[in-house]
Amino acid sequence: MLKIGFVINPIAGMGGRVGLKGTDGVYEEALRRGAQPVTPRRAREFLSALHEGEFEFLTASGNMGAALLSEFSYPYLIVYECGNNTTSEDTKRACAAFLEHGASLIVFVGGDGTARDVVSVVDSRVPILGVPGGVKMYSSVFCITPDKCAKVLESFASGAARIKDAEVLDIDESAYRQNQLRIKLYGVAKVPYVADIIQNSKSEYGHSDGEEKEAIAEFFAENIEPDTLYLIGAGTTTAKIAEKLGVRKTLLGVDAIYNGQLIARDLNERDMLTLLDKYKKAKIVVSPIGAQGFVFGRGNQQFSPAVLARVGRDNIIIVATPTKLKDITKLRVDIENAQMLKGYYRVLVGYGKYKMMKME
Repeated sequence: MLKIGFVINPIAGMGGRVGLKGTDGVYEEALRRGAQPVTPRRAREFLSALHEGEFEFLTASGNMGAALLSEFSYPYLIVYECGNNTTSEDTKRACAAFLEHGASLIVFVGGDGTARDVVSVVDSRVPILGVPGGVKMYSSVFCITPDKCAKVLESFASGAARIKDAEVLDIDESAYRQNQLRIKLYGVAKVPYVADIIQNSKSEYGHSDGEEKEAIAEFFAENIEPDTLYLIGAGTTTAKIAEKLGVRKTLLGVDAIYNGQLIARDLNERDMLTLLDKYKKAKIVVSPIGAQGFVFGRGNQQFSPAVLARVGRDNIIIVATPTKLKDITKLRVDIENAQMLKGYYRVLVGYGKYKMMKME
């Protein structure tokens, strides 16, 4: 019987909706802001989509795996005992225990920080598979959605999935403190690859598309609507729009502009809902993640289903340079109630130029 390691990072993703861009080191602050656990729900989506197979889960005790697995009929064995307040060391020790007990694949639920912990122990000895549950998921070890991870595991168990090298990426924190978004490579893992289900690594685009961003920003600034609240998401293209409006954006944050003036910075879900109570006409401006195509659900969980429902899909403005879109064939969303966002969108790609793209 195939042995599958399964570990949940219980606090991953909790900083997203409350505007913390992550949870590592700020767990207490996330709780103070009213953050709720994310990964149990994401893990449940994965397990609910999985069909019975010839495998056994190796897992950690309590909320790192066993508590959730007990709700299902899959066979599992607890090989690592953790306490109530878990840390990254628990993730590492659990992975070491999985290897000792002969795991052929390790499935983890978390974000890029969790991926770093896993690969630091596993390296490339066995494949790993990430169920997206964090705030940032730039690495190419994640499935596009939790339910798709079930298909990858089933493909791996049947021998149909090919094994591929995958980058484990995370934000360079020293650059972040200098107000620069710089992605750093932390390791290379093996993943069971199924096309269009395992995401690509986030790509960065530099000066090569600078003129394209300038054209988008110029057109946007000339056509901004009066008496309208604009919620501007993260990204270098949206930053160029803010710059054209005379506003300096926060790194990785959501800022609010009204009649050309910055009225609020680095907003979380609650902040946006409060503004939407005051300003009845609102639009969201976002750019997809390079090489992945995610518009919502990766790094911008502040745009929660509640916020998106209030603004409405017709008031979502998507901007992207043609250079970025060369690597993206479709737009993606990975949030609750994603169905309300699916369909076709006009993407602003230049000065008055649009490209029609489908959101899946």
